[in-house]
Amino acid sequence: MPKTFPADAAATDLPLAPSRRRWLTLTTVALAQLMVVLDSTVVNIALPSAQADLGFSVGDRQWIVTAYSLAFGSLLLLGGRVSDLIGRKRTFIIGLIGFAGASALGGAADSFGTLVAARALQGMFGALLAPTALAVLTTTFVIPKERARAFGIFGAIAGAGGAVGLLLGGYLTENFNWRWNLYINVFIAIIAIIGAIIFVSQVTRTGPRPKLDIPGTLLVSGALFSLVYGFSNAETEGWDSPLTWGMLVASVVLLVAFVLWQRRAAHPLLPLLIVLDRNRGAAYLSVLVAGAGMFGVFLFVTYYLQASLHYSPTQTGYSFLPMIGMLVLAAQLSTNIFAPKFGPKVMVPIGMVLAMTGMILLTRLGLDSSYAGDVMPPLMIIGFGMGTIMPPSMQIATLGVDRQYAGIASAMVNTSQQVGGSIGTALLNTLAATAATSYLASHLPASADVAAQAAVQSYATAYWWGAGFFAVGAIISALLFRRIGHGVSLRNPHGHPAATAQEAAEGDIPVIAH
Repeated sequence: MPKTFPADAAATDLPLAPSRRRWLTLTTVALAQLMVVLDSTVVNIALPSAQADLGFSVGDRQWIVTAYSLAFGSLLLLGGRVSDLIGRKRTFIIGLIGFAGASALGGAADSFGTLVAARALQGMFGALLAPTALAVLTTTFVIPKERARAFGIFGAIAGAGGAVGLLLGGYLTENFNWRWNLYINVFIAIIAIIGAIIFVSQVTRTGPRPKLDIPGTLLVSGALFSLVYGFSNAETEGWDSPLTWGMLVASVVLLVAFVLWQRRAAHPLLPLLIVLDRNRGAAYLSVLVAGAGMFGVFLFVTYYLQASLHYSPTQTGYSFLPMIGMLVLAAQLSTNIFAPKFGPKVMVPIGMVLAMTGMILLTRLGLDSSYAGDVMPPLMIIGFGMGTIMPPSMQIATLGVDRQYAGIASAMVNTSQQVGGSIGTALLNTLAATAATSYLASHLPASADVAAQAAVQSYATAYWWGAGFFAVGAIISALLFRRIGHGVSLRNPHGHPAATAQEAAEGDIPVIAH
């Protein structure tokens, strides 16, 4: 019989930790997740100041972002498996200490090379930290109602972290120094480390220690590195670059080899049943689509506000606050009221349609548009859509996984979001650049006004494609997610009997029937 947890604590004599301790664990984990997610955008606003200070070229500037993305994206699955092997609390603390140290190194950097190395180290320790944070959450909240609430908060942070990064980055750059965009992580990490030591439980391993799948690790890390590098190169060098296609082809070859190896490996890095489960597959694809769309919103709305409406970095950051507010509101409504009743098969497609609608509304923006009447409403709609997509998807992505694989299943969530962001950013940037070039070619002679209008047209092209991403996501999620009653209740999966005290104490997670 598959292992489950009870619908409520009163159903068993489970040795559950006091509620306050569980919520303090969530606070600790949320801080770590916020630090990792916001670091993908907080440094972006500081780049011009860092470039002026350290004297590197515009061509080199992309490596400050790419170094982080490459290390983070390529090592995520390894990071998730490490947490399964050596323990989540230990991995979580190591990740926090390493991330803080790398941030301090980057903040004190006196050369371009040191800053790039620090960003790569941040990505490496972030790849340990992100999946471990979600795995800690997965194994801490064993009561379904509390689990839904916790994932609502966590999903809101995962979705809003990029916007928070823009807000924080603008404030720190304008009022302090670009280096504080990195130093701030040290203070967040210290608080999280103290919280982890006090509140995160250390689970005692029973049975033999699993072995690390070295060939699988090398294959999938190489595949993810090639994928992220290929799309990053397309963003800067274009789609006609041989290196772009070489890396993407290498990624496909390595990924196929990885799958073939996982089918025969004695101790697979990623047991294929984790991703082949219909609900989890739908959840990973939904997070990937949401990541692609969200990065596009942050990127092009930021460009528009600063270049077209001439907002300062701080004003740009504040402009995303209504979006964050709606995202948090939707996340709570979805996880506590609507998702338990209707399930992800209904809620995730609704979120995709809302996000698509917001993207379409953004295509109407022009040089004379106002923030209150034209920018804020679509941002709020997109925020509400994202808050409807992320929490149920993240919860389903880890629901049903045996405790020993919680780390690797959590890593797949972060991998999906990171790959989605890389694909979305590269594709949308390329499409936008092509649209701008076409507009300028058809409106000769070029002038400042024509160039400004070309930029707006390029953003509109990106928004249309972003809307297309969400439309595809709506169709995929509606078709793949099971209905409630078919193995996807977020409150009491399948109505199975209550867990034994031993099962709950071990932190096992209910298994979704295939």
